Amino acid sequence: MNIIIVSKFFRTPKKLAFDDPKTAAIAGGSIFLLLALAFSIGFFGRGANGAAKAEIARLQAQLTEQNKELKTAKADAQREINAVAARVGELQIQANRLNALGERLAKDGKFTDGEFNFDKLPGAGGDETVEDVKSKDLLSDLSALQVQFDNSGRQLSVLEAMLFDQHLEMSRTPSTLPGRGYITSTFGTRSDPFSGGRAHHKGIDFEANTGDPVYAAADGVVSYAGVKNGFGNVVEVDHGNGYTTLYGHNSGFTVRAGDLVRAGQQIARAGSTGRSTGPHIHFEVHVNGVAVNPMPFLESVKR
Repeated sequence: MNIIIVSKFFRTPKKLAFDDPKTAAIAGGSIFLLLALAFSIGFFGRGANGAAKAEIARLQAQLTEQNKELKTAKADAQREINAVAARVGELQIQANRLNALGERLAKDGKFTDGEFNFDKLPGAGGDETVEDVKSKDLLSDLSALQVQFDNSGRQLSVLEAMLFDQHLEMSRTPSTLPGRGYITSTFGTRSDPFSGGRAHHKGIDFEANTGDPVYAAADGVVSYAGVKNGFGNVVEVDHGNGYTTLYGHNSGFTVRAGDLVRAGQQIARAGSTGRSTGPHIHFEVHVNGVAVNPMPFLESVKR
């Protein structure tokens, strides 16, 4: 059998004679190599395609897992942010309460020179190295701040109680002027206005007209409102801390025994009843039943 090959690469047609054993062997080998090459290309092509698909599948699975991890991380981060926000909100409420308490204490304590200005933040500075704050460190700092706030709250509460006790004590100490007039007679030895002899005056007298208001010198309870020899119409107030005050020569009363009165409240009307030469307010301070000079109690009062 002969095969004639015609091609532009050959000047003349080529004839292959398969009757020649050598030619048949070469042709057969060539055909075998072509078939083997075709088979190899197909086999490896299919193998490469399978490996690519497997790699793609692996990457997709890895991406899916990473997306899950990212979603979990975002959820954890959001929970931490929410926790921090909640703590900050709690601390802000407590800070507002402490500021309000501090402002009230500053007002009650009459701190007027600006050392308790809650609207102004104190200055701060330094040459530190700045670094990012970790969430766990932030939560730890907030917990430490909570402890400081708690301690400050307790201290301010103690201070409030002390100031309240001080205010209560001051309100029960005779320190309010009983009348608006000037002092006409002081505490101690003086010439008696009736006999001219020497006498011990147990109080101080204030100039007044009949009917002028007489004021309580401190908070207390009216222990007596009536007539006493020498004092005429008299009001006595018990302040509950060893102090009592007496207001004499009144023309009338505006309170009665058992009434609770406040410092500066009108308790009587000035007059000239009893042993008196004219309308005025006679004022006495007693400490544990002993008459003392009222002036030290009234020296700080601005008239």
